[in-house]
Amino acid sequence: MAFASGNQTRNTNVRLPPEVNRILYVRNLPFSVTTEELFELFGKYGPIRQMRTGNKPETKGTAYVVYEDIFDAKNACENLSGFNVMGRYLTVVYHQVNKLYQKLDRKKEQEELEKLRKKVNAKERDQDQRA
Repeated sequence: MAFASGNQTRNTNVRLPPEVNRILYVRNLPFSVTTEELFELFGKYGPIRQMRTGNKPETKGTAYVVYEDIFDAKNACENLSGFNVMGRYLTVVYHQVNKLYQKLDRKKEQEELEKLRKKVNAKERDQDQRA
């Protein structure tokens, strides 16, 4: 396996924080940046398995970068967070799937709560009309 620099070694026994993973979420990208430019920028830190850039209006300026190795992702996150690309400072964080699911669960709970509130209000109106 080739390393980014000759004097850098990897210790597989290193304990990483739980939020560290191979998937990086990148925000504040210039809309005009190309996928090739992103591959060139992020590829300096190690082999990239996959890259997805936002193409819808609400996801424009964002990207997901998946590295082959977790240490490459950690190195890229540390070095590229705050990096200036075309006059914009990148925000690079680890993708946290658990938070995504928690957000979806909260949204689902809110929807169920609204249904119950409507159901209770309808029952109360029916009781008021009967009285």
